[in-house]
Amino acid sequence: MKIDIIGDIHGCFTEFKDLTLRLGYSWESGFPSHPDHRALGFVGDLTDRGPASLQVIETVWQLVINHKQAYYTPGNHCNKLYRYFLGNKVQVTHGLETTVAEYESLYNKEQDSIRKKFIELYEKAPLYLVLDSEKLIIAHAGIKQEFIGKSHGKVKEFVLYGDITGKKNPDGTPVRLDWAKTYNGDAWIVYGHTPVKEPRILNNTYNIDTGAVFGGKLTALRYPEMEIVSVPSTMPYFAEKFKQFD
Repeated sequence: MKIDIIGDIHGCFTEFKDLTLRLGYSWESGFPSHPDHRALGFVGDLTDRGPASLQVIETVWQLVINHKQAYYTPGNHCNKLYRYFLGNKVQVTHGLETTVAEYESLYNKEQDSIRKKFIELYEKAPLYLVLDSEKLIIAHAGIKQEFIGKSHGKVKEFVLYGDITGKKNPDGTPVRLDWAKTYNGDAWIVYGHTPVKEPRILNNTYNIDTGAVFGGKLTALRYPEMEIVSVPSTMPYFAEKFKQFD
């Protein structure tokens, strides 16, 4: 299996296109395809905060649903947008407001199309991906060894939000435990969710959310080569958004 796994895009379509081109994909057909039949993988959080969330949705839907050339598993921002599109009451904050503004600027027919595509993408997605005979796992915020193969409520909360404690940091963000420090499984776990300045590689885990939407980079991990490929962000840089680990 040859797959290029891309970190949290968050509506940064320009960076997404630049990264796929650097990875050797062609956009001649309107979406990225690789001459060596490599597939793309997405760790979730396709939307919110960035300038072109709907364009990212459209492209990923084409890849995953229409052409079956890619893999996608949702993140917490995907989950919130899904609930918004279902008509559930959600707070249009923490980046969702940018996606909603894009959506509301469309004509009704276009709104209906993108809403249906995202709902289909989300509903057909697994909670996390288990690939290559269980040697590779893609989970938005990571996954504990004992949760692999399970899908109950605790697993969903962990995969979407990380190892949260229920407590808050002074800035209002949730306190998260460093699950990767104690992971001792054989499978490679590739995840995002927590922006880091450089990909964090620890105990067979790779955090590849390098904060494209906060002015960092958009990063891909090439599997099975385990090669990191990044492109710089065009967005303003916010140093405080990046997590420092001990």
